[in-house]
Amino acid sequence: VQPTAGADPAMWNAAPAEASEASSEPVRQVSRLRRFASGIVSRSSAIATSLTRSAMRFIGTPYVFGGTRPGGFDCSGYVQHVYAMLGIHLPRTADAQYDAGRRVAASMKPGDLVFFHTYAPGVSHVGIYLGHSKFIHSSSSHGVAISSLRNRYWAPRYLGAKRVFGS
Repeated sequence: VQPTAGADPAMWNAAPAEASEASSEPVRQVSRLRRFASGIVSRSSAIATSLTRSAMRFIGTPYVFGGTRPGGFDCSGYVQHVYAMLGIHLPRTADAQYDAGRRVAASMKPGDLVFFHTYAPGVSHVGIYLGHSKFIHSSSSHGVAISSLRNRYWAPRYLGAKRVFGS
């Protein structure tokens, strides 16, 4: 945890053993802040686990252009449906989903959305990152399937990742 502007740097560095009665409240505040942040990470991890488990249920579902139902999905319809199963609303199209997320600045996490340019310039395909350079998506050639970001087709078309939940 980094100190914020205007914060007393001593409160961030105080060791509980050295804390006097007067300074023990900042230590307790830091402890509560750490527990709160840990809870957010746990909830984010639980959402990612549920999300990937839900996403895997549809492996083999056929591709249907404009499809938004378990009988057939296009890429963004699939992503929208899987997220909706967890109560997370996403826009309908890949480019709108790209605009809805926050750019992933560091490393990707399971549940992040990965975007590609395929048949049109700009964002035209989306999938859900699973970890270890793998993502799940609905493609016109295989329906819902798992692919690698390192695949010779997907790698040069990769545009970036966005996060729509968690930190």
